[in-house]
Amino acid sequence: MSQPLLTLDFLDKQAPAAEHTPSGEVRVSAATRTGRERKLYIESYGCQMNFSDSEIVSSILFEEGFDTTEDLANADLVLLNTCSIREKAEQTVRMRLKQINSHKKRRPGMLVGVLGCMAERLKSKFLEEEKIVDLVVGPDAYRDLPGLIAQVDSGQKGVNVLLSRDETYADITPVRLNSNGITAFISIMRGCDNMCSFCVVPFTRGRERSRDAHSIVREASDLVAQGYKEVTLLGQNVDSYKWTSADGAEHVNFAQLLEMVALISPELRVRFSTSHPKDITDEVLHTMARYDNICKYIHLPAQSGNSRVLKLMNRTYDRPWYEERVLAIRRILGEDCAISTDMISGFCSETEEEHQDSLSLLDFVQYDMGYNFFYSERPGTLAARKLADDIPLEVKKRRLQEIIDRQQLHARARYTRMVGKVHQVLVEGPSKRSAEHLSGRNSQNQVVIFPKGTAKKGDYVNVLATSTTGAALLGEAI
Repeated sequence: MSQPLLTLDFLDKQAPAAEHTPSGEVRVSAATRTGRERKLYIESYGCQMNFSDSEIVSSILFEEGFDTTEDLANADLVLLNTCSIREKAEQTVRMRLKQINSHKKRRPGMLVGVLGCMAERLKSKFLEEEKIVDLVVGPDAYRDLPGLIAQVDSGQKGVNVLLSRDETYADITPVRLNSNGITAFISIMRGCDNMCSFCVVPFTRGRERSRDAHSIVREASDLVAQGYKEVTLLGQNVDSYKWTSADGAEHVNFAQLLEMVALISPELRVRFSTSHPKDITDEVLHTMARYDNICKYIHLPAQSGNSRVLKLMNRTYDRPWYEERVLAIRRILGEDCAISTDMISGFCSETEEEHQDSLSLLDFVQYDMGYNFFYSERPGTLAARKLADDIPLEVKKRRLQEIIDRQQLHARARYTRMVGKVHQVLVEGPSKRSAEHLSGRNSQNQVVIFPKGTAKKGDYVNVLATSTTGAALLGEAI
């Protein structure tokens, strides 16, 4: 299982009311120890897509004679899988690279590389100006890693940051280094066609393309055979998944893919992330309602509660549209379906009244979880080119805190309403605070803690929730 290295508090976001951090985490891939000659050390920054990509990289390099190691000092190859979502994330990677280069001075043969979202934008700085890396590889070029490493071994720099219109890594079985052996992530698509004005993803991960549906089902089936009990289907916008076979005979949309994966086994829980409000359809919601093993949890980022700001963000929906989608979720899936959000405070020209609209949207939806940020201008985005970042930092931070405070009230209330109910909990391991208690999640992605008794990791246990801490449910197995 991967070991968290540090938490990126600089992202100024609210931690989720759960023991599972979505973005803002840094992970060191776990050691494989199969006797291979060279050692690979990977730190992965940011989102689950990055963690999933690191598993693909580990698989590619495993075949090239690399074991993974958790010991930086003994590594032959050090890779940082980077995130560009916030400016300070880049600052942190730069600081980390300086630390790593102090190891390299003591171990001259060590190779250092940067993968992922920072690669294209900062390649010349990393390679030529600051000369702090040997290797820069974009998210669509991981198959080239063996050849690029060979170039570096021969004294050259290795760089490939070209984006692809068709690379999905569908034929690569990831080495599950970032998993607890119970839950796993499956990438179903790459890239993004939504040009949100604040977002760098379309520029760092390229155009949207969907993976072969049958390869996804095979990967999920293999995981079930290995004893995994839950998969999360990953994409920048999973609802826009749309695959067509080469001969044009098959067409699979996201609702159909969800059903295909759910039908693999009733014992396999299915989650997905992330949903774009413009694309989540009633068909998806009805598919979720039909299958008990599709978890009743939807991450539906709003970003703002004001229609003018949403238009500036190029989110392609307004507040009434968003509210209608929330009402559809409640109508089709019921009041217990959990909804989480992302919210940005202090976006370009946001007024105090428009900030109040974001607070009122929190009241309308009553989100179970929220991942909240103040606006950070990213070079190359539409907002950076066309809009003034004109909200003072202290105002952004004050508004962010108000959003966090309001969201925490609703999160606590959502946990409280689940007390007195029986929850099917997938056990993920011991509680962080007590070896005598187990921790897992219910369908709504809420953490549930209970005395372990005879249960073990990977079991489904029915738990009567008797109380809540506001960040977890406490209960007894029944």
